Amino acid sequence: MFQLSFGKHRFQTKENFEFGNNDFPDFALAAFQFCQDWLSGQNSFVQQTSGSTGTPKNIEISRSQMIASAEATQAFFQTNQNTKLLCCLDPSYIAGKMMLVRAMVWNCRIELCEPKSNPLLEINEIPDFVAMVPLQVEACLLHKTSLEKLKKIKQLIIGGAPVSASLKHQLVSQGILAYQTYGMTETVSHIALAKIEHGELIYKLLPKVEFGVDKRKALWVKSASSNDELVQTNDLIELVDDNSFRWLGRADFVVNSGGIKLHPELLEAKAEDTMNSFFPNSSFFFFGMYDEKLGEKLCLVIESKDDLDNSSKLFEKLKLILEKYEVPKNIFVISEFSRSSTGKVNRPKTILNL
Repeated sequence: MFQLSFGKHRFQTKENFEFGNNDFPDFALAAFQFCQDWLSGQNSFVQQTSGSTGTPKNIEISRSQMIASAEATQAFFQTNQNTKLLCCLDPSYIAGKMMLVRAMVWNCRIELCEPKSNPLLEINEIPDFVAMVPLQVEACLLHKTSLEKLKKIKQLIIGGAPVSASLKHQLVSQGILAYQTYGMTETVSHIALAKIEHGELIYKLLPKVEFGVDKRKALWVKSASSNDELVQTNDLIELVDDNSFRWLGRADFVVNSGGIKLHPELLEAKAEDTMNSFFPNSSFFFFGMYDEKLGEKLCLVIESKDDLDNSSKLFEKLKLILEKYEVPKNIFVISEFSRSSTGKVNRPKTILNL
């Protein structure tokens, strides 16, 4: 039976959520309001998109879309009413809301906790199913108590940002079963999942999701969770079979250098360990810059206040680990990247400021 717990408080029916106590933190009040609306039968909800498929905007999401998404995830993981959930993401956003929806649709228990960097430290019991962002998983791995809890979670899904090579290595070496999600606000939540293991990530579609590619080889999807509407993305993929794909990167980031198409996100994953050895904990990305001979030349920009001497040493190392055409022609080091309100790097704006 559905039950939401928050500290010593327990909620099951819409009447439980109908109270005038505002002493709870904002994230808890957002969760309570959403559950009350859902249990009252509300049929549509307004949510802002992340900008994955265009400019961020408010869209209306139907109850049936959310139910379809929750049921698809349930079919993939074979969860049931005995599955215990943890909501450690902000319920103001779609990922947090969908954890609450899963609990109500699956008719099971869910614990709500503060959406902080290490959400496992103070939880009452080990959950079976959890969704986290990479930063939360990294924080849990660094603490002995939370690491032991993390190892006992049966189904961990990670979204919001790509899993780094170092995080992937830690998860695999610790024997933690986890999945990288692929989805967008327009599909309510994830529509594909990739098991995190050695080698490249291969995304498998959830049940009843149609997909294909346009002339750019960019993915489109259609499912009940997208309200049976086709959602065109800017994500370039490589089909593996009729139910799975390999993600290559965003179409608007591709660098065409002398006729060779380079995918910055793949290069970033390939160079990550080397980058961290020269510029620890620094953000970076590859991009294309106009070149009269090549059309575009591959460049690298690093966010760091360190001196530039490291960049010349880095260049020599990159020549050893990358293919000849993957080595950046120029390396820029700047003190600060441009970022969105949610903290994501704004690549175009950062490049304009070079």
